[in-house]
Amino acid sequence: MTAPIEVDVPHRLGTAPAKQRIGDGFGKLADFVPGGAITDHRWDGDTLYFTVEGLGQRVSAQMDVSDANVHCTFTLPAFLAMFSDRIRAKLEREAPKLLE
Repeated sequence: MTAPIEVDVPHRLGTAPAKQRIGDGFGKLADFVPGGAITDHRWDGDTLYFTVEGLGQRVSAQMDVSDANVHCTFTLPAFLAMFSDRIRAKLEREAPKLLE
């Protein structure tokens, strides 16, 4: 495994509305892996854990929701590490859209 990609997404929604919006749209984040799909997801309190699979690879992710911020952590397998800068840029661009 490689170092995880971490992205912070500030917001002004409060925890419950932010969780609702994330729950309604987090599947859109699967496309950062070509052919990716969400294969598992669960909430544990204010943290969403999910797995994206594509290209024979598995990415573990979590989104920790608080009143003013969502901290996203994506752990990439070694094969996808070479794309980490591109993946980070896409996540920084797309993750805030979940809260709109």
